[in-house]
Amino acid sequence: MTLETLAQRGLVLLGCGKMGSAMLQGWLADGFPPAAVWVLDPNPSDWLRSTGVNINAGMPARPGVALIAVKPQMMGDALPSLQALGSDTMFLSVAAGTSIAAFEKAFGAEAVIVRAMPNTPAAVGKGITAIIGNAQAGAADLDLAETLLSAVGQVVRLEAEAQMDAVTGLSGSGPAYVFHLIEAMAAAGEAEGLAPELAMALAKATVAGAGALAETAEETPAQLRVNVTSPNGTTQAGLEVFMDEANGLPPLVRATVKAAADRSRELARG
Repeated sequence: MTLETLAQRGLVLLGCGKMGSAMLQGWLADGFPPAAVWVLDPNPSDWLRSTGVNINAGMPARPGVALIAVKPQMMGDALPSLQALGSDTMFLSVAAGTSIAAFEKAFGAEAVIVRAMPNTPAAVGKGITAIIGNAQAGAADLDLAETLLSAVGQVVRLEAEAQMDAVTGLSGSGPAYVFHLIEAMAAAGEAEGLAPELAMALAKATVAGAGALAETAEETPAQLRVNVTSPNGTTQAGLEVFMDEANGLPPLVRATVKAAADRSRELARG
């Protein structure tokens, strides 16, 4: 299905919180017609009301895509509103912890389901989303899902749904880890004598700049680290603490990602 066909059939967005709003904003910025979007949300924002999309109105008879962007704990109440849609509607979920099997139970085994895990930098068009489809989702369905989700950043495809828990622990929850790293770096700068505002400005810009460099440079992050590390210099002294395999960052990050991935598995089991 092309975007032109989707615009003719209609796109339903179930839930328009931060993630739903980010995606909708990206679609509209890319020229998708507001009149072709139907949003179901109990508390529509002023911004949503200003977009010209259909809000809590009767849905089209055969929407091309129904995108599910509600919190997992709201899923039980929200899904029935989509169960009357036709079998040729693709259901695209960005909800954490809800398996493809759960959607097949709700919509039928023949339904086309694509599960996605975006992250919060989608709000500024810098997200990364992993997708996986069920047996009914063909190449064209995955292509369409990728096109829709690329409005808020990069898209990668998984080989198996079981990988989604690791994605959740790494990139889904990862922005929060980085935000806390910024907090910790700023606090460390304060401890060394910097004013709080200056320490925070330095920490934010350092993390943002390093991330942009890592994403665009031809060298690997490991090589970029080597490039900035002079023998017996200040960076090496800091890295000897940071990279300690027993008490430094590596074991802490492994434990952090594992804890988040394990919680994702628990949520999927209900």
